[in-house]
Amino acid sequence: MISTHILDTSKGMPASDVVITLEKKDSKNDTWIKLGTGITNTDGRFKFDCPKEKGIYRLNFEIEAYLKKDGDYFFLDTPVVFQINNTDRNYHVPLLLNPYGYTTYRGS
Repeated sequence: MISTHILDTSKGMPASDVVITLEKKDSKNDTWIKLGTGITNTDGRFKFDCPKEKGIYRLNFEIEAYLKKDGDYFFLDTPVVFQINNTDRNYHVPLLLNPYGYTTYRGS
């Protein structure tokens, strides 16, 4: 239901071997519940096998180890928080990354 990929825009290449954690917000006690962790493949992609449920989710991209390999960088990790209201569709949340910035969007 939730997938992602990371493109390193400074290299024009996928970012492989990046650890990503998916969490869902527990509205009862305002905490985050870990649903899974994965590592991007050689194409910079990972798909989480999780139930199709409405709610608030967070993808945490642990980018420091990836960026550290090439020298100077600014961001250490990248949490992306989003909501799911329609459980009839799949959600793809890409990350465009470089050592000094990032952007994301709801993909298809």
